Amino acid sequence: MTARQERILIVDDESVVRRVLQQKLSAAGYYCEEAGNAYQAQDKLNGDAVELVILDITMPGKSGVELLSEIKLCHPDTAVIMATAVSDTSIAIQCMKEGAYDYLTKPFNLDEVILSAQRALEKRRLELENRDYRQHLEGKVEEQAGKIRASFLSSITALAYALEAKDRYTSGHSQRVARMAVAVAKELDIPSDRVEKIRLGALIHDLGKIGVREAVLNKPGKLTDEEFRHMGEHPDIGQHILNPVVDEKSTLEMVRHHHERYDGRGYPDGLQGEKIPLGARILAVADSYDAMTSERPYRGAMSVDAANAEIVRGRSAQFDPMVADAFLRSGSQRILLLGLTRALGLRPPG
Repeated sequence: MTARQERILIVDDESVVRRVLQQKLSAAGYYCEEAGNAYQAQDKLNGDAVELVILDITMPGKSGVELLSEIKLCHPDTAVIMATAVSDTSIAIQCMKEGAYDYLTKPFNLDEVILSAQRALEKRRLELENRDYRQHLEGKVEEQAGKIRASFLSSITALAYALEAKDRYTSGHSQRVARMAVAVAKELDIPSDRVEKIRLGALIHDLGKIGVREAVLNKPGKLTDEEFRHMGEHPDIGQHILNPVVDEKSTLEMVRHHHERYDGRGYPDGLQGEKIPLGARILAVADSYDAMTSERPYRGAMSVDAANAEIVRGRSAQFDPMVADAFLRSGSQRILLLGLTRALGLRPPG
């Protein structure tokens, strides 16, 4: 005897038929249960798992045909063999089209009953094994794809850092923006899983600058209209680079829209107000603040007070006022200052 015998439910309104089938199938090693009508059968099916139902087509009350459709809907892993009088074979064939494995005609040839049950159960086992294999294989493929995406994303992030490191004016920019963006997100009580996505978006938000000419990136004077348009392509370039490896829509939106303005005068899409994704609105403030307080080829760094005043002045125009206020409350500037002093090996301010 195996650890668990396969269970067969015999459903027929004739007790003699049930008893004969039960004796033959039990002798063949199956665990058999009986039901005299469809309602008793439903109770049995809702209990322990049943591998096979031998189901009489014609019964008082709910017919076997009606019960078949319910079994296939509620217990799709249960195999069904229909039992019928010779005159009902057309109905039995129709039942097979609706999911029954086989049909048996009365009076039964008991050896054929055993053979049909064996084939139905073997087919069921193979279907379940194939399904489990496919699910396992799909899981493995998805796991491997996830590892590849994570590895590629790590490489992309490292590339973004490397690009910044080549320019003393932008070195460390993305890391600083990420720290400030996280502080603002926490101030806004954004859930931790979304905060992590905002952090990632901040780290890679300027990746598209890989497609901007170096002469434009490092130009010491004011950009011409053509140069400004060229610079304005970097959010779109970044999104296109990341599209194949970043599944998270919100991260791609942050990369694309971090230069949108709350008044709709930003780029690349001219989005306005809350049509700009929240993560991008947060990056807009953090990115602008770091740009203002960093030395650039065309100007010196602003003081903290002057940069804060610009954030206040830009409320409802360049910046979402809610995000700007959260930035000023969050202590982002202090977080940035602490990070810089630690990096330089200095004593943090009191």
